[in-house]
Amino acid sequence: MRIGELAALVGVSTRTVRHYHHLGLLPEPERLPNGYREYRLRDAVLLSRIRQLAALGMSLDELRDVLADDAGKELREVLEELDADLARQQEAIRVRRDRLAELLALVDLNPDSLVSPGVATALRDLSSGGSRFAQLDREMLALVSTMGGEAEVLALLGPLTTPEALAKGHELYARLDELDDAELGDPRIAALAGDLADHLPAEMATAMVSYSGPGSSWMEALAEELSPAQAEVFRLLLLTLKGRV
Repeated sequence: MRIGELAALVGVSTRTVRHYHHLGLLPEPERLPNGYREYRLRDAVLLSRIRQLAALGMSLDELRDVLADDAGKELREVLEELDADLARQQEAIRVRRDRLAELLALVDLNPDSLVSPGVATALRDLSSGGSRFAQLDREMLALVSTMGGEAEVLALLGPLTTPEALAKGHELYARLDELDDAELGDPRIAALAGDLADHLPAEMATAMVSYSGPGSSWMEALAEELSPAQAEVFRLLLLTLKGRV
């Protein structure tokens, strides 16, 4: 079969097939005397396997390892493993749909509904006190918490929810609110960035640095909600954290 037929059979575009060739994931088939590629059944199976493994979130290196193992297997074995990939993807979709069904069944649906009760309690404690920035931080943390497991999120938030840490956090929130209309040269900016860096637990500091590279979506979203002085606090904060982790 030709490349268009292969792509249609698996449900991808011909550009995707060529991209996998370029990455070295899908071997180039032999060409016929007229110059056309001639794909066979095993190419279709391999392409489908690549597609499903990529959908499961495997990295490029992991994909190469799995596909290298597949190379020495009988076609039936590869098909059985492709079926297992699809089953895992189907189960992941089922779990997500069950969670969506629970949310849609709630009468009082609100942002805290998206997180577990334990995380919701921690977020309420952190953002109590009426600070505008605290409410913004709560929304950002709620978003982040939906991307990880409850245990991991609670481990990050836990050190910030002791009575002493909560009191200090509310003080820092108030200081951030005070910079809403401040000039960029305000001396409070650098001082607050340093105090925030000292306040954050090491694990959260590491997480912030790892998710704050160029094009970071959460940083861009946060910057849109901040005044120039507040944004400068976070720029200095991240510079400080990068120097520590």
